[in-house]
Amino acid sequence: MSTLLTRDDRTVLSLNQHEVEQARQFTQAAPTIQGAIVVAGDSDGSQGTAMPSDLVAIMRQVLEVVSRGGTVTVGTVPDELTTTAAAKLLGISRPTLMKLIAQGAIEGHKVGSHTRVKSDNVMSYKEAQRRSRLAAFEEVRDLEDELGLDED
Repeated sequence: MSTLLTRDDRTVLSLNQHEVEQARQFTQAAPTIQGAIVVAGDSDGSQGTAMPSDLVAIMRQVLEVVSRGGTVTVGTVPDELTTTAAAKLLGISRPTLMKLIAQGAIEGHKVGSHTRVKSDNVMSYKEAQRRSRLAAFEEVRDLEDELGLDED
């Protein structure tokens, strides 16, 4: 059985190997969960409740990571971030973030003398960068295929 440890503002759920194996089996048996997951009703005859599609997507991602033996951290992000927090989230330096804001790549605004950024804008930028890297990787892979450079 999983272990739940709460300390300060953090709750850690440790899964045992059996639970990891259950996640693996589930993700293999249901490779594409779409629509709603219905949580069964109680034994008193009450009807089940459908889980909203956004939560289904989150649960799918959690199960995929767990099934690979990975660790999942769930947290919340405030609506606005300091430039230090935003830079850390993006994995870049604060000066680099400030250049991106000055160039208009990420929207920022002043609160007094401090710059703040909306977390949605930071996450959108991060996703756009991920997609750009993936597209570049695919282009290189396609070029290798065309040139016959693959090592098979």
